[in-house]
Amino acid sequence: MTSHKTAQTMKPATAAKKLGVYLPATPAEFQDGVVSRDELDALQAEPPAWLAELRRNGPHPRPVVAARLGVSISGLARGGITEALTTAEIDALKADPPAWLREERVIAEEVRKEQARLRELQKAREKKEQAAAREDAAGAGRSTSRTGSRGGPAPKGRAARSGY
Repeated sequence: MTSHKTAQTMKPATAAKKLGVYLPATPAEFQDGVVSRDELDALQAEPPAWLAELRRNGPHPRPVVAARLGVSISGLARGGITEALTTAEIDALKADPPAWLREERVIAEEVRKEQARLRELQKAREKKEQAAAREDAAGAGRSTSRTGSRGGPAPKGRAARSGY
């Protein structure tokens, strides 16, 4: 039986998200068609001029803007940034950060520290659980009481000699 593989395709919005570009800034032929997985791989491996230009100068989608400014997407919204920004606009914000951006960077840093603390706590828990499991496994092989093979007291007399 022969299996026919169909090419996986995605909407232009999904492809733009994976490429890290702002969809309305892409060429019309990109926005109007569907993108196959192979085409996406080719765009990532060897980006055409329009893609390289968008990545370099923007406009950039909010996740990219947030990452470049060191804040969350929610922080952008709280700061009133709801649209895509160009690289020049991002650089201007970095050069002279407004109060909201300084506050959001502090919040983002606190969040990162808390996430790191929770990861360390989880690692310590896992380590403790693994150690307890090893102790349980090591203890299961040893028996401290004198019991027979069936879990009761060891047989005496003729039963002990017969192997029962």
